[in-house]
Amino acid sequence: MAPRKQLRKPPARIVVPIAIVAALVVVIVAIGVVGNLLTRGFHILTAQPPSAGTTFVAPEQSKASIALDKGLTGDEAAAAEYLAAQPTAYWLTPEVDPIGTAGDTVLDLVTQAKDAGASLAIVIYGLPGRDCGNHSAGGLSESDYPQWLDEIGRALDTAPDLQKIVILEPDSIALAPDCGNIADRARQLSAAVDELTAPGTWIYVDGGHSNWLGADRMAQLIRETGVVGKVRGFATNVSNYQSTTDEFEYAAQLSSMLDGAHAIVDTSRNGSATSGGEWCNPPWQKVGEPSGTYGDGVVDTNLWIKPPGESDGECNGGPIAGAFWPNAAVDLTRDVR
Repeated sequence: MAPRKQLRKPPARIVVPIAIVAALVVVIVAIGVVGNLLTRGFHILTAQPPSAGTTFVAPEQSKASIALDKGLTGDEAAAAEYLAAQPTAYWLTPEVDPIGTAGDTVLDLVTQAKDAGASLAIVIYGLPGRDCGNHSAGGLSESDYPQWLDEIGRALDTAPDLQKIVILEPDSIALAPDCGNIADRARQLSAAVDELTAPGTWIYVDGGHSNWLGADRMAQLIRETGVVGKVRGFATNVSNYQSTTDEFEYAAQLSSMLDGAHAIVDTSRNGSATSGGEWCNPPWQKVGEPSGTYGDGVVDTNLWIKPPGESDGECNGGPIAGAFWPNAAVDLTRDVR
């Protein structure tokens, strides 16, 4: 007779009170929230400013890239191809990236930078009364400017762990004495800083250059804007041709008067550093040292802020300000292609 198969008792049913389940859910959610806050705080604490050696993205929508796609040939094509591959700041203007598209442009640039494992540098250039009616005249109205900035700021805020460099409104402060509008600029720039401040974003306001206003006067104007302490520092030599040595010395002077503010120096077109004081498309210029080459205790790094090959204005044979000028691109890159 076969032995009887022993039956196992079913396991005891475990009953967990609803109150305990609810408490566990609350704990899990709380842990997640705290984790997110700690992670965001970590980004804020560890989002470092740029320095020598920082790699910046080369924007796919640069004007050199667009010109290359339109069928340049020979030296002009070679120059545009070289410039399109260089890490350079992207200029956000309302003429090219108006309200409704500026945010999408920034999101695309953010994606490009992340994909390349690089930092992003942008220039904000849409201030009301921009350039005081000179070659780069334009900009937005007083009512539209904040909306445009808000759109840009929201896009920047989507990438707290990406190092983002913002050059805010070149020439806006150094030109203010000639334009008689320092009070307007102070209000506009202070509000702009508030709109653009975000984790991982480092803002630099206009610092003129070593052959323009003296350091004392420039420091006074920057202080009058009320942004000292709210931004990383100032940018010098934007769209100009002064030597890197002179700009580093000038930045050190300014910093000593601005509570240790840091600087970014534009070396995009100062390879000759012999413009003779001429600022609008001076001939026989050359590109300078690539972005991320230099830095010290004051200058975080150098950066190609003004894209080489883009005109300063209708002077010395150039097209309108900001337009890509193939002949100039050939001249600027003659020693590096």
